[in-house]
Amino acid sequence: MELLEYQVKEWFGKIGIPVLPSQTIDHPTDLKRLQINYPIVLKSQIYAGGRAKAGGIRFVETTIDAIAAAQNIFNLSIYGELPEVLLAETKYNIEQEFYLAIVLDTAVCRPILLGCNEADIDWDEAGEKMQHVVVEERFSPFYARRLALKMGLQGTLMQSVSNVIEKMYQLFIEKDLDLVEINPLGVDSSGQVVALNGNVSINERAIRRHPDIAVMARKLASRDISKQTNGKIGNWDGTQMRGKIGILGNGAGSVMATLDLVVSNGGKPGVCLNLRHAFLTDTIPTTFNSRLQQALQILAADKSIQVILINFLGSIPQATEVAELIANFIHKQPNQFSPQGFITNGTNSTNGNKGFREGCSLPNLIIRLAGSDLDIAKKYLSNLTIEGESPILLVESLDNAVAQAVKLSKISAKK
Repeated sequence: MELLEYQVKEWFGKIGIPVLPSQTIDHPTDLKRLQINYPIVLKSQIYAGGRAKAGGIRFVETTIDAIAAAQNIFNLSIYGELPEVLLAETKYNIEQEFYLAIVLDTAVCRPILLGCNEADIDWDEAGEKMQHVVVEERFSPFYARRLALKMGLQGTLMQSVSNVIEKMYQLFIEKDLDLVEINPLGVDSSGQVVALNGNVSINERAIRRHPDIAVMARKLASRDISKQTNGKIGNWDGTQMRGKIGILGNGAGSVMATLDLVVSNGGKPGVCLNLRHAFLTDTIPTTFNSRLQQALQILAADKSIQVILINFLGSIPQATEVAELIANFIHKQPNQFSPQGFITNGTNSTNGNKGFREGCSLPNLIIRLAGSDLDIAKKYLSNLTIEGESPILLVESLDNAVAQAVKLSKISAKK
């Protein structure tokens, strides 16, 4: 999970890393009440890169120019993303720029300090210019000074950069980060340093350990962000697209295989959820059943989802209770299903595939359970009748399940 620049700088400021005076702008008229002095720079707050080249960063001298620039930036789409907020920041005159980062190296399972005397790094040549120090034992200021010395810094500048590195490492540990980066770290004529731009990458499995980060993740999910940087973030361990077929699975492999088959068959996947693990934003323990119940409720409430395709493999905790949960979920919405009859193994008890909803508000459920441990759940669902009315299709093969899901989603689209 990555944050926007203004969020990163809020963290920097709280932990003691020098940042410029700034103010967030939710609407161009907010600039009439600007609390920092001109000239300023306006920055689009998006997750995509390339803001400067795309026109998402503007320098302005007056309020009138700032309002006009803000209106343009708010309406400027960069890689399909529009900003919801801008960052207004004091203009800064710099003489030197450095690159600093702390990253978790999974190869050695240790944090690594990175530093370069150039901010605009050509990563093809970074190996020749980038200095690094592996934090082999408990961190101490020695590691920060060692990196600064390897970068060729001396005197007060070496001490200032070392202090920034120490604060970066403190943030890295406190927030369970995979990366904390300052690019660039600017130095003015008096030798003062300031973080002009920053980036952090939060370890997704650590989100639930930090209630403040979990709140940020929920807000991110509510904004329907599906950008490459944050595609896995939200209430779910999965991906979100805009198709009509919601997919539930009990493993990343089964979810992705189902998604690929849906696409191969001409279908359009919607939200795809892996229920094996707790959701990234959960701050309290959850069970497989509670995650399934919540997933069904969310998908049922999504008006774009026409079909819910469930593909469970191997084993699941309390298989009978899972089947009962699905039945109870349908019982609680009896007036929202059409009275067309219960379907099992692809046949309807009254009139074939017409048993699926025609005009009702909740999605049809296509269920494929594979594994001897799931036989009891299959038997329960096969015997399930809800006054002869149920939108469930229970199938044996994944190919058949996908074919039925795609067919039904296209029928719903035509209607």
